[in-house]
Amino acid sequence: MKKLIAIALVAFLGLSTAMAQQTDLRRKISVSGTAETEVTPDIIYIGISLKEYLNGKKKVEITELEKQLYAAIQQAGIPKENLTISNLSSWNDQTSKKKNPDFLASKQYRLKVSDLNKFNAILEDLDAKGIANTNIESYDYSKIESLKKELKIKALLSAKDKATYMVEALNGKLGSVLEIQDGGDNIIQPVYRNYMMKSAMAEMSADTAPEIDFKKIKLNFTVNVIFEIK
Repeated sequence: MKKLIAIALVAFLGLSTAMAQQTDLRRKISVSGTAETEVTPDIIYIGISLKEYLNGKKKVEITELEKQLYAAIQQAGIPKENLTISNLSSWNDQTSKKKNPDFLASKQYRLKVSDLNKFNAILEDLDAKGIANTNIESYDYSKIESLKKELKIKALLSAKDKATYMVEALNGKLGSVLEIQDGGDNIIQPVYRNYMMKSAMAEMSADTAPEIDFKKIKLNFTVNVIFEIK
């Protein structure tokens, strides 16, 4: 029994010594650095819905509206590959037309643009009565990954600058980095209102396009750093 107690005591003393040796007694300072900027989205996806309508007794066909859309896109200098059909069910309109001659077909498209002003120019070249609705579906910035890297480096250098003047104010000297923690990504996307051009708006003049608020993506990054104080 005495032997077991002695072994336990030796083990406890050994563990206490090891823990004492592992205790970090270095003087430290913990600071955070931030960096932020704003960028204008240069990748914007817009949903466009076209629908046939009756001009008196004559029906304005979806093919005619579609030709207008392609011509407007070409006029705006946008590659035709940037326009895709987003709703494949619209192809079923041919069956509905056979059953009901008065059926008004519709098609939904997705357009990729880099400048919202070009979207305004496209709307000006379209028949307003044939536009069921339009809306901004999503947006992004093409160089956002490299921008993230740049801002996080700036945040890190900001933390170092802050730690330096705080330590030097107490006649100390900043040592090496002991720990870096990424505070995560904080990206605030702009919110655009949807642009509806339904039959109630069909009486707008053909050269009147809705005004688009040009808002920016806000990026804010924080880095937490621990430095040694010499």
